[in-house]
Amino acid sequence: MALMCPLGWLVASLCLGTLWAVPAKERRKVEKPKADLTLYENLDLENYDLTVDNYGDILDLGNYEELYDYGDLVPKIEVGTLAPRPKDPKTLPELGETTAGTPKLPPPGGAGPVPPAPIPGQALPCCLLCLCLGSSVYCDDAELEQLPALPPHTEYLYGRFNRIAAVRARDFAGLEKLKRIDLSSNSIRRVEADAFRLLPSLQELLLPRNRLGALPELPRSLRRLDASGNRIPSAGLRPEAFRDLKQLQFLHLSDNQLDFIPVPLPESLRSLHLQNNNIRTMHEDTFCDSQDQGQIRRALEDIRLDGNPINLSLFPNAFFCLPRLPTGRFS
Repeated sequence: MALMCPLGWLVASLCLGTLWAVPAKERRKVEKPKADLTLYENLDLENYDLTVDNYGDILDLGNYEELYDYGDLVPKIEVGTLAPRPKDPKTLPELGETTAGTPKLPPPGGAGPVPPAPIPGQALPCCLLCLCLGSSVYCDDAELEQLPALPPHTEYLYGRFNRIAAVRARDFAGLEKLKRIDLSSNSIRRVEADAFRLLPSLQELLLPRNRLGALPELPRSLRRLDASGNRIPSAGLRPEAFRDLKQLQFLHLSDNQLDFIPVPLPESLRSLHLQNNNIRTMHEDTFCDSQDQGQIRRALEDIRLDGNPINLSLFPNAFFCLPRLPTGRFS
């Protein structure tokens, strides 16, 4: 018995010595309690096909924040700060690659890369200056002095409240789908002769509140023309300017400097606004054919001649074919 006690003590000492000889890293693995694997019971992960639909059935992330607390490891982002510049200059987009017609500036010797010089706003592509939504281009209140190059599929252009002074023929070159042009409230003084004439699909041309002194030749597809609030005299209209516009329904030339009603007017016309001009007289054939007493011009229901020095009661035979009398002074 006396020999067995020391022997037992020696064996126990060797066992404890062996345990303490295990590295701390391995010892932590031994001492760590067994993980809770209840989420994976009865699940054969080797033969299980993980998809987006069954992802939630395999992994329960409900207690994700409780299991992992990153603390100060998550960087704090301040609102309004800029993203850090990438270390690799090759990953940065070069302005010369995205801006048409802008050459890259070569860097000076030994000075490293130099950013391109600022580009004038008028030289930028249209959809960087304006808002392009489908076939519509919105350039309202963009401080434009001239129209930028428009996408070839443009159907509707809105360029209101700018400082455009002239409309050039090349502004709309090749835009065969363009249906509506709205350049209201600009400073347009001049329109080149072929600016609108060669647009086969143009239906609406809106040029109110500009400084026009004349109208150019218009396309035959036009249905609505609004050039009110300009400085157009009767001499600024081509002879019989609206005769061939067989689809024209709305002609608004109020607040100009017209001396007479532009004739002939197409049979398709529904609304004629000429108020606040300088019209003093009219011919009996202005609206109706005096030789055809049975004529009825049913479409033309809205005629505005108020604000002119003309006395409409002096021309009683000029309105017999109209469904209603013009608005104006009859005394």
